[in-house]
Order: sequence, then C-alpha cells, then structure tokens
Amino acid sequence: MESAIRLTSVVKIYIRGSQKLEVLHGFSLDIQKGEFISIMGPSGSGKTTLLNLIAGLDTPTSGELVVANERIDRLSRAKRSVWRARNIGFVFQFYNLLPVLTAGRNVELPLLLTRLSAAQRRERVAAALQLVGLADRSKHRPAELSGGQQQRVSIARALIADPPIFVCDEPTGDLDRESAEGVLELLQMLNRDQGKTIIMVTHDPLAADHATRQIYLDKGLLVVGTARAA
Repeated sequence: MESAIRLTSVVKIYIRGSQKLEVLHGFSLDIQKGEFISIMGPSGSGKTTLLNLIAGLDTPTSGELVVANERIDRLSRAKRSVWRARNIGFVFQFYNLLPVLTAGRNVELPLLLTRLSAAQRRERVAAALQLVGLADRSKHRPAELSGGQQQRVSIARALIADPPIFVCDEPTGDLDRESAEGVLELLQMLNRDQGKTIIMVTHDPLAADHATRQIYLDKGLLVVGTARAA
C-alpha cells in the first residue's frame, strides 16, 4: 500500500524563554492511504503537536515529514498554506461556524477564493450537505441546529474541496453520546466509501474504537499501535 503520511525521526522542540521543551523525540510513523487512525494518550503526550505537523500548521525541528506525496517540512509558509488548502480537511471539537451565515454559506466559505462560478459552488455545497445528511438544513443558521448537526456542517465544509486527508481534533468532545456516535459513523463512511485518510485525536476510548488503527503516545514517543479487524 502507498503511504499517505510518513514521519521519519521527527523532533519538535518549542523554545519558551531560555527553556527548550522537546515534545516529540525522534518520532517515526507510517500511515497508509485509506487508514482511519485514532491517536490517544495523556495530556502533554504530543498528540496535538503531531496533528499540527501532519496538517502543515507547524514544522518539525528536525526529521522528514511527507504528507500527500509532498515533503512539507521543506515548504515555505506560503507554499504550505496552498498545499494545506488542497490536501487537508479540518474537523475540530468546536465547530468554528460563523453564526450569521446559514449552513450552506458556512460550507461554501472555502470555495470563495477559487475560480468556481456561483452555480458550481452551489452544486458542491448541495452535494456536501447531502453526503453528511443535512440536505434539508442548508438555510438554517448554526443556532438553529443541534451540536451534532453543527459538527456535520463543519465536516461538509472540510469535504467541500475534496481533500484526501482529514485531521480531526476531538471531533466528538463537545457532543452527547448519541450525537457523537452519528458523527463517528459519518467519519467511518467517509473513510470506507470515499477513501479519505482520517487522523483523529481523542480522549474517548469509544470514539477510538471506530478507527481501523489506534496509536498511543506517551511523552512524545509512540507506545503502541494496533489494527482493528474491519
């Protein structure tokens, strides 16, 4: 199988005043295309740092980082921004929807800087909302939607540019169990039917069980990674 993400001997050090804080210590990891990975571990173990590196939001201090066939550790900030828009879909714990816009307009936002016509944008928005089960909520504003529905809108927004990789930071952390289950089943569908590679940070073992492989971090090191039978 082909790698979607490959980290080789990645070190990440943050400088705080005169102190150096090494968060990842020569970290290596290979994620295949089409995997659904959950990342677990205690607070301070490096989970969010790892997610930010994979998404091109941060750069390693040393080591190699290949994501979607690109050595992103070598890219300038501007080039990483362009690369990220094409390749990464983001889903966060808090939905980051603009309250004054409808669900449809929130989903459309990433397309406004493209050369697509208004008609083409509307078509893509309709398809994305249909895929997440919210075709009938396009005109609703976030305050008129449940938490689970708002998270589905944020997933539709992440889908709109058809990125191959989704990074999800505690996507069910603000949801009740029933809503969380619906969102996790949606992520499984995107992984299974759309072939999206999904990397999800979570503290919830029940959420982690929806992934095809679980990765555990402790103090910036990979402790164990297990595969779950489909």
